[in-house]
Amino acid sequence: MSKITETGEKIAEKAVEGYKKVEAGVIEGYKKIENGVVEGFEKVTDKCIEVLFTKTGESVEDAKKRLSGENTSDSKEK
Repeated sequence: MSKITETGEKIAEKAVEGYKKVEAGVIEGYKKIENGVVEGFEKVTDKCIEVLFTKTGESVEDAKKRLSGENTSDSKEK
């Protein structure tokens, strides 16, 4: 192999390494932002349900089930 070809291959390898590092950083940053947004949304949703929809002595989780219709045994009995 010629020296020019070897140098070109080394440059290409370093460029790919750099690209992969940037790619990993971008993906990691995106996942952190996404998780933060989801957690924030869940906190706001839970607080809204707590304030607006829970009955006395009812937990937020129980209110969510009741509102979503998952707790059908209670609604059929009434």
